[in-house]
Amino acid sequence: MMARLRPLLILGLAAMLSACASSPSSTLGELPRTPQATTQQLLQQADQSDPEKAAQLRLAAADQSFAKGEIARARSIIDQVPMASLKPAQQIFANTLLAEIALADDRLQQAQQALQHPAFERLGELPIEQQIRSQTVRAKVLEADGQQLAAARERVFTAPLLSGPAAEANHEAIWSLLSSLPGDEHPHLAADETDFDGWLSLAAAVKQAGTIAQQQRAIDDWIARHPQHPAAQQLPVQLAQLRELADQPLTHVALLLPMQGKLATVAQALRDGFLAAHLQAQQAQQAGQSALQIELYDSTQLTSLDNFYRQAETNGVQLVVGPLEKDLVRQLGERERLPITTLALNYSDAGQKTPPQLFQFGLAAEDEAREVARRAWADGHRRAIALAPRGDWGARILEAFRQSWDQAGGTLIAAEPLAEPVELANQIARLLQLRDSEARSQHLQSTLDKSVTSEPTRRQDVDFIFLAATPQQAQQVRPTLIFQYAGDIPVYATSHLHAANQNRTQYLDLEGIRFAETPWLLDNQLPLRQQIEQKWPQAGGSLGRLYAMGADAYLLAPRLNQLLALPSTRLNGLSGSLALNPQQRIERQLPWAQFHDGQIERLPNNPLP
Repeated sequence: MMARLRPLLILGLAAMLSACASSPSSTLGELPRTPQATTQQLLQQADQSDPEKAAQLRLAAADQSFAKGEIARARSIIDQVPMASLKPAQQIFANTLLAEIALADDRLQQAQQALQHPAFERLGELPIEQQIRSQTVRAKVLEADGQQLAAARERVFTAPLLSGPAAEANHEAIWSLLSSLPGDEHPHLAADETDFDGWLSLAAAVKQAGTIAQQQRAIDDWIARHPQHPAAQQLPVQLAQLRELADQPLTHVALLLPMQGKLATVAQALRDGFLAAHLQAQQAQQAGQSALQIELYDSTQLTSLDNFYRQAETNGVQLVVGPLEKDLVRQLGERERLPITTLALNYSDAGQKTPPQLFQFGLAAEDEAREVARRAWADGHRRAIALAPRGDWGARILEAFRQSWDQAGGTLIAAEPLAEPVELANQIARLLQLRDSEARSQHLQSTLDKSVTSEPTRRQDVDFIFLAATPQQAQQVRPTLIFQYAGDIPVYATSHLHAANQNRTQYLDLEGIRFAETPWLLDNQLPLRQQIEQKWPQAGGSLGRLYAMGADAYLLAPRLNQLLALPSTRLNGLSGSLALNPQQRIERQLPWAQFHDGQIERLPNNPLP
């Protein structure tokens, strides 16, 4: 019987092979299988196999090594795979793995390149597990590149494929990405992106609400309008916690500011920004805001902080906004407790242990230094030179940049105080000089040889320059770089080089420099800015940063408990995107702009690809 059946089996097998050869799956290829052998056994078997089988085995071995955290070994193994000869399924698998390895190695550009392979056009034909893996790493790469909106969109697209803990983690990641976005993101959506549109409308509803009670109502209203949305059926943890917070309306605030002396101009701008934000809230009839009583105290007239707090308690003050003077903030920081919650408008000494009732907010240059590190890293730069003014202020900026850059994994080639104007050109020339004696000798020889036309060469291991400088100092930097044949080196700067005076000549000298800046000074259409400028035109210049800070102090005042209870919360302010760190200091993230053709050109925040 078996002898008679065998020819039929052979004919049937031949027919199946023929069908496979002509089917789409044969052109797609097979994914590497999960191996039962060790990595070493897989590699030994690969050495004894034909090229196609060997490639499959090496991909499996590289994947196994990556899963164990052996990043270098995984990279070494996958480098032995002839990528061009792989079929599409294997190319998708290999490039997904390459992107994961590159991301783990902080090689963002390599990860991006891997995910641009044409084979990904056929990702939808692969098993669900591979689709999830490829789309998840794509979302992580977009997030690492600073494209939160695109990363959130990718995760929303992946969500229907997930279940269990993976679905919950993806759900929380979507909200984390969208809640960190600036409030002015308005993407164009396709007709089939209803889930993504729902997520965006939820984020907008929470951000636009004022007090905790308003946010709670906004969440409830959104759920009523979108009962079938995934976020309505399972609220992100942060929003679920927000709904449970008890709202304690703020009705009486004391502004403690120096209305006389050298800080009077600063204090007036802060006061006027705070009061203008309050007036705007009254006009909008925001519940919990219109009944707020604001009482002004002049800190230059204080006999003692103890007397001030006793008087404020007697008057029923619930929150103190101020003081501005650093010495007074330092004194508050030395106390074990404060009788009234206080939002200081300056910072105590770094590392100082402060009472739990003290929050601190200011236009810290350190925030901008950290922002430069974040942006430069996201732009793919890895090796930096840092320059800042001499003195304590410059030293703090350099240290903040150094710490952030080191944490990101960057290399700081040099960090120096800025030289005096007459020496600045020599300082930059020295930092960018030829790096070895052989190169110097070659350059000298070519200079002496009259028959050879040569240009000075500069070191090639510098990706960008971090600059904290006044406009006058910064004006010398770009021409000096061009003179040193280093005009192609990007310069990232803090806002201090932006005088906000619309001086075209000055702006031309700063051509191409990228800098962090407050939303206030990058958008002259902001309603509150327009209202304030009508009365105080100086708010459109560099003083605008202080008006923005005053308005943001008003934004923060009723939300300190929320920031404390939900540390991942960000508020979109006029001085930046605001968050509370573990030391109860408000840290800012800022949008970006660059000088271009004598004008200020705002750079996109998180553009969709």
